[in-house]
Amino acid sequence: MLLTGPRTGSWESLHRIQQDAIPPSAVGGAHHVYLVLSLQRTGEQDPVTCEPVNPVNMAACLDVIVEKLVSLWRISAVRQNIHWFFLVVSILGSVLKEFQLVPPSYFSGPKTFLNVYLVKVGWGWTLLLLTPFLLLSNSALNRDVAFLLRRVLSLVTATACWFVCTETFLYIENVTGSCFATAALDVSHTDLMSKTSCVRAGLHWHGFDVSGHSFLLLYSSLFIMEETAPMAHLKTASLSTLPRVVVQLLYIALNVLVVVWIFMFVCTSVYFHDPSQKLVGSLCAILAWHGTYRVWYLRPWSPGLPPLRQFKPQKQRA
Repeated sequence: MLLTGPRTGSWESLHRIQQDAIPPSAVGGAHHVYLVLSLQRTGEQDPVTCEPVNPVNMAACLDVIVEKLVSLWRISAVRQNIHWFFLVVSILGSVLKEFQLVPPSYFSGPKTFLNVYLVKVGWGWTLLLLTPFLLLSNSALNRDVAFLLRRVLSLVTATACWFVCTETFLYIENVTGSCFATAALDVSHTDLMSKTSCVRAGLHWHGFDVSGHSFLLLYSSLFIMEETAPMAHLKTASLSTLPRVVVQLLYIALNVLVVVWIFMFVCTSVYFHDPSQKLVGSLCAILAWHGTYRVWYLRPWSPGLPPLRQFKPQKQRA
């Protein structure tokens, strides 16, 4: 019946013909091949579901995941208030730490996998994923070389902010600290006037240690949020299949990284540093983000903001 059956119709009708005309035991390789060829001739496509069975479905899965993430970041309340969320977490976490309301756990130690292999080199992970995403996404929206160079300058500017702030934190700890024989701060060594010499001697340096983790995790999250904004406008951009998949995978990886940064920020808030040290680190991150993306990048002599709406193609002159 399949060999003489109609070559037009829908997937559902042909599937019904297969079920009614051929018992399960009689379905062989030849019948299956002819059915596939018949379905291809109809000009219709099977509804794609998000099941990673073949490349088509895997692409559909990526589209679904990306659209969900884009929808989340499109919520104005999320984008406008995420820095307040970090501040609230830092304050509440500090309260929990001071009153010892959170019991010790695997994440209360400094040698955890996430802390050693992610947070310690956190800025490197951020740049490793964000740099190719920025280049691919921005070039898909505007191929002007000057524009792309300005966007790359945003990476340089953010890196400069990170470097200056972290070095400043180390300087503050050095000039406000003293060297002690034990962690109990019982015997001081006035002959050792720097943290480096104190630590090399096997002693303990105590100063105002601004939370570099709080700064890094908060600033990286805000930085990623700003620079991944063009993803909402890449659907109609001129991206071929491979670059499109690469951009989508990078975008998903960056969102996973933000989740990790938020989790580690919570751990930092409830397990490490004094409240004032975490608050200063968090405020420095917010000021660095606000000073660039909310003040300087609005000026014409700056790297500029990420493209938030698709550029219209220029009309060709006759």
